[in-house]
Amino acid sequence: MTARSIVRLVGTVAALWAALGAAQAEVSTVRLAKQFGISYLPLTVMEEEGLLEKQAKARGLDIKAEWLRFTGGSGMNEALLSGNLDLAAGGVGPFLTIWGRTQTNIKVKGVAALNAMPLWLVTINPEVKSIKDFGPKDKIALPTAKTSIQAITLQMAAEQAFGPGQQAKLDPLTVSMGHPDAQTAMLGGRSEITAHFGAPPFQELELKDPRARKVLDSFDVMGGPHTFNLVWASGRFVTANPKVTAAFLAALEDSLRLIRDDPNRAAALWIKAEGSKLSQDEAVAIIRAPQNEWTTTSKRMLDYLAYMNRAGLVTAKASAESELFFPAPESGAPKEAGR
Repeated sequence: MTARSIVRLVGTVAALWAALGAAQAEVSTVRLAKQFGISYLPLTVMEEEGLLEKQAKARGLDIKAEWLRFTGGSGMNEALLSGNLDLAAGGVGPFLTIWGRTQTNIKVKGVAALNAMPLWLVTINPEVKSIKDFGPKDKIALPTAKTSIQAITLQMAAEQAFGPGQQAKLDPLTVSMGHPDAQTAMLGGRSEITAHFGAPPFQELELKDPRARKVLDSFDVMGGPHTFNLVWASGRFVTANPKVTAAFLAALEDSLRLIRDDPNRAAALWIKAEGSKLSQDEAVAIIRAPQNEWTTTSKRMLDYLAYMNRAGLVTAKASAESELFFPAPESGAPKEAGR
């Protein structure tokens, strides 16, 4: 064997080992996050039905899904940045915050939207008819002060109500609190919380109390339907795990299909998983409500970004919503997979 042949053989072996290493490089455990509320139904269905594992197996991967629970987006973003979380799920505000801060390093982007839903600001203070009526004795609970989608929407509403430069007028009244605790605190009447900027199903349950009234609807603030929740990840994770990412997207489509085709089953899965006090009929009504869309198509995210740019909350800019998301990966699975 000549020296040239030996060099070629060594090169071929090295290439084979590199290809084998690349094939084995994808993670065996995927750490996913979700928060409280029926807006995370697609992820709950995915978890309860083992859809991610099924789609991964169709791509030749044997993975374990580890589901983590957070009360707000800031905690998820910290976990993502520290390498303790792979796929985060939350509102547009926390996503745009980390998107804007990481475009020069780990490049966080959206993987897929989950839904479009209105968020309601509910109060039990009989004196409050609009956000202009909130006073220093009121406290507004929301997932994360200043950065949650509820907090950003409240700032946009304040700017509309009080004028340019007044977007932070109600910020001193906001308190960071998870939805279940916020609902209990407001309706219990024994805390300083007099309002809750929540999400389904907490807002619907709160309005069953005769003292409660809706003060603000996010669809009114935004001028129409907008994305509420989405899933995001770092560029490092998506690049290193194209098959896992494709499996997640396929599993999400399976989940959304089940929700659309069989809302009763989806409701039953969610009620059992969450230990919710909602009845089957109440859960199905929320799932099927015309204003609630179960879709991976993003809506009005650039409107949120434009405000956050103007308010100095995010410096990075985008001219199209596609710039906020990773390109869809190749499916890597036979057409019959997941059917």
